[in-house]
Amino acid sequence: MVKPASRVEKIPPYLFARIDKKKEEARKRGIDLIDFSIGDPDIPTPSHIIKRMQSAVKDAKNHRYPSYEGMLEYRKAVADWYLKRFNVKLDPKNEVVALIGSKEGIAHFPWAYIEKGDIALIPSPGYPVYKITTLLTGGEPYIMPLKEKNRFLPDFDSIPEGILKKAKIMFVNYPNNPTGAHADEDFYKKVITLAKKYNILICHDAAYSEVTYDGYKAHSILQFDKEKKYSIEFHSLSKTYCMTGWRIGFAVGNADAVYNLGKLKTNIDSGVFQAIQYAGIEALTGNQASVEKIKKIFQRRRDMVVDGLGAIGIKVEKPLATFYIWAKVPKGYSSADFCEKLIEEKGIVVTPGSGFGDEGEGYFRISITIGEEKIQEAIKRLKSLKL
Repeated sequence: MVKPASRVEKIPPYLFARIDKKKEEARKRGIDLIDFSIGDPDIPTPSHIIKRMQSAVKDAKNHRYPSYEGMLEYRKAVADWYLKRFNVKLDPKNEVVALIGSKEGIAHFPWAYIEKGDIALIPSPGYPVYKITTLLTGGEPYIMPLKEKNRFLPDFDSIPEGILKKAKIMFVNYPNNPTGAHADEDFYKKVITLAKKYNILICHDAAYSEVTYDGYKAHSILQFDKEKKYSIEFHSLSKTYCMTGWRIGFAVGNADAVYNLGKLKTNIDSGVFQAIQYAGIEALTGNQASVEKIKKIFQRRRDMVVDGLGAIGIKVEKPLATFYIWAKVPKGYSSADFCEKLIEEKGIVVTPGSGFGDEGEGYFRISITIGEEKIQEAIKRLKSLKL
């Protein structure tokens, strides 16, 4: 057998293998599983976006290779949206690049900046792609623990100065997956101050900026890096418009960072299907009433889940953003053990916090991307759970 590349061997084993095995065993026993594990909205993409896609698909000009960096019309729509939403001015030609979903851009970005031995500052618990791609490039992830006592924000003061001097990039993600935490203005100001002092490029994953509740409005890091010298922001239409399967997003910010990411992408992919880009233009420039409607649905679900957990003694503050609930497992259980117990005894699937990094141990994540009837049934089952 041909030996795989060492970079592949460095990838940690699939963290949810035990849970997947338990799910399969439960299905074989005929258990009706209620699956809260995947952050994939069950709400359909708004109809006006679908209609724009349908008309674009019929146009033969969209059947050919798209541009690598994205149509200028799409990038202009992104820039216009940023100006309206964040009061941030972007040059659509040089400060915006289209992505095949934000995950693709996040996964490719370290390849443009990280070489063997370079340090990337990685939050944990966090989106696994940050760490995995750093490892694949030969870089060294330095973990920034996100602790409840710090409102799940990194403690920059605890990072050794020697690490900060060597670090090239830092990933931050607010509103946060998996914790649902949000960041205030002081946090962003501190991040940019740190970036300036140590010449670190900040990679802000802002995929959940529009999934917010109770009057909260999330920030763009570009509101605090006005000259766009130290940051690149990754965004997606997936969460805002329930377009996870469409695979379209964008990166914006520092022109050199956008250029280098785009240069890398030209040698790896062939861009976003143009018909989907036209759908993306409709999403960003069309009627936004559907966004508010979607948020109200998620807010109702959030309240139902948090109240239901409280009824069995698991107290959780209602997050102001994302469609995730991050809760502590009951005493005496590890994350994986508690999640397995829920599957085996109640047919409820949640994600163990340890799947998002060692610092996630002791927690579990619930994704509120399933309907209210199933949530009600899950709460009913939880009330009879013996802890």
